[in-house]
Amino acid sequence: MSTATSMLTVEDLEFLGRPLHGFLTVAGGPQPPQPRPVWFETTADGTIQFFTPRDSPKVRRLQHDPRASLVVAAPAGERERWVSITGSTTVETDGAPDLVSRLAARYWSLDDRADDLAAILAEHQVRVVLQPEAVRRFAF
Repeated sequence: MSTATSMLTVEDLEFLGRPLHGFLTVAGGPQPPQPRPVWFETTADGTIQFFTPRDSPKVRRLQHDPRASLVVAAPAGERERWVSITGSTTVETDGAPDLVSRLAARYWSLDDRADDLAAILAEHQVRVVLQPEAVRRFAF
């Protein structure tokens, strides 16, 4: 059922390796919190990364308070399952274009969305890295 650890498990990594949307909530935001869907990927060192425009409200909030959480749930029609990751973030100026391209290929058919990818790449994106400090999960 529900468990908690400080690290992602092999099962978590397998689940998070699917093209699912994560719902990001940052500290220091409006009350009540307003999660936003994001594309994401896990890294070899067990962190989570996503991209966002460098002038987005989430970047401003994360620079003030780096705490964030990401919740990823199985889609309707599958057995109930979710993973929640909370921790501190860093905003990185390197690697965003490569991340955007990898994630676009994961979430879209680029044959149909090449113009959309070009539009995202034309914006100045940053890479946000979430270091898991607490991981909670549920599977039923």
